[in-house]
Amino acid sequence: MNYDRILIRYGELSTKGRNRKHFIDKLKRNIKQVLRDFENVKIEGNRERMFVLLNGENGTEIIDRLKNVFGIQSFSPAIKVDKNLENMKDAALTLFKNQYKDGNTFKITTKRADKKFILNTDEINHTFGAHFLKNIPGLKVNVKTPDINLQIEVREEAVYLSCENILGAGGLPVGSSGKSMLMLSGGIDSPVAGYLSMKRGLEMEAVHFYSPPFTSERSKQKVIDLTEKLANISGGILLHIVPFTEIQQLIQQQVPENYTMTTTRRMMLRITDEIRRKKEGLAIITGESLGQVASQTLESMFAINDVTNTPILRPLITMDKSEIINIAEKIDTFEISNRPYEDCCTVFVPSSPKTKPKREKVRYFESYTDFDPYISKAVENTETILITPQTVKQESFEDLF
Repeated sequence: MNYDRILIRYGELSTKGRNRKHFIDKLKRNIKQVLRDFENVKIEGNRERMFVLLNGENGTEIIDRLKNVFGIQSFSPAIKVDKNLENMKDAALTLFKNQYKDGNTFKITTKRADKKFILNTDEINHTFGAHFLKNIPGLKVNVKTPDINLQIEVREEAVYLSCENILGAGGLPVGSSGKSMLMLSGGIDSPVAGYLSMKRGLEMEAVHFYSPPFTSERSKQKVIDLTEKLANISGGILLHIVPFTEIQQLIQQQVPENYTMTTTRRMMLRITDEIRRKKEGLAIITGESLGQVASQTLESMFAINDVTNTPILRPLITMDKSEIINIAEKIDTFEISNRPYEDCCTVFVPSSPKTKPKREKVRYFESYTDFDPYISKAVENTETILITPQTVKQESFEDLF
């Protein structure tokens, strides 16, 4: 007997009280988006569980995709049977034999949501255990470390049988916590910051600063590839590519060298904030880690933050580089980030950047230049690309749903 569905457990979503439906609807939509190329798949959900009905589609490939969907605590390939005891025993034995190999041990784990069922939890365990021992010669019980754990879940509408429990990505469904703008460079840190932000339910649009001819088409492609990795999780991300050459050259001409980095970050933040306002986002995400580079000291962040009141989210702020790299390797962005193509954050780095810039000084240096028209021009000429897991095309993000 083959599995006909995948049973999904919610985890943290179960604690959301009257808002639970909102989170479940968002999770259902995200799963539908991630599995959109499996035409026969159907998704059903209620307050307690969600089911992906396979309808003949490749369960192995679907399981691989579900592992990355935030909001899923765990899931199990399962079969559904009616609550006739003999039918349940026959289905369970057939399923068990498909998994069983000579010498395997087993146990049975029952959850009985339907308290009116004719057997209680212990009686179900004993009944099915005895049925297996009677029909499979040499089979032994091991309640601590079994090779096969048959899970029986008795619910109001039916009974679900499974032999596997697969750990999900946890967190909250992407989009359930609002929209933010991710400042995405080609480095290791910002994709990880985006990944962790999505885990807490944030929908993201990415903003990248591009300075041709000082940065190459390959550096731009590197950021598109990084965005695609994140889109594998969310189902789709808008990437805004901001032309930044003119502003960077202006900064080099008008601001003392040791303050150019601080002003550059301030201008990037102003532009990102303007795009955020247009796209109705509520926060900006950065890949900053305290003390990692000159622009990530507390004094630098204080001076840079001066240009906006928008919340700045820094998921990596207390992490060591090794911790960040570990996550980058896990989400498969590390090798892309290590491609040797410089972005605009590295091509104009001063030889001695201020690590403790003064907010009043940077304001004073910038006061000699009217940056506003240059910022407006950069925002106006920004290229926006929809990045999906498999394709890159220009269209409205909302068209996905």
